[in-house]
Amino acid sequence: MRTGLEPGDLGDLLERPILAVLATRRRDETTMLSPVWFEWDGGAVVIWTGGPEDGKARHLAADPRTTVVIAESDLPYRGLEVTGRAELTQVGYDAAIRRISARYVGAEAAERLVRSFPDGLLIRVVADRIRAWDFADEYGPAAG
Repeated sequence: MRTGLEPGDLGDLLERPILAVLATRRRDETTMLSPVWFEWDGGAVVIWTGGPEDGKARHLAADPRTTVVIAESDLPYRGLEVTGRAELTQVGYDAAIRRISARYVGAEAAERLVRSFPDGLLIRVVADRIRAWDFADEYGPAAG
């Protein structure tokens, strides 16, 4: 396994429409893992959520410490773990939800989502620590 990689070493991984997993802490200190759509902005993972009453948003408002894992399920199993603090914001929400959603479901469906979630929030996980890996040495270069 290759470790110590930078996000740029992962090829197109961060542009692919794969699910990331966001970890948040509940009030009782247990962890909630949520599959989420995301985009990488070069120093943070940006995720959209339905609004301030969403469980992820409530957890992060109370405790912004979080980790996001983005990993593919195909060889060479590239992955990125971003640990940091979440910022909750509506700044740039409409444009971000359009970009993120269009990548997963297409532009037409993305427009419907923007209309369906007018009070949504962006979760921006600013990286304090990044861990990136792949198995290219064992299984060959990344496809795509």
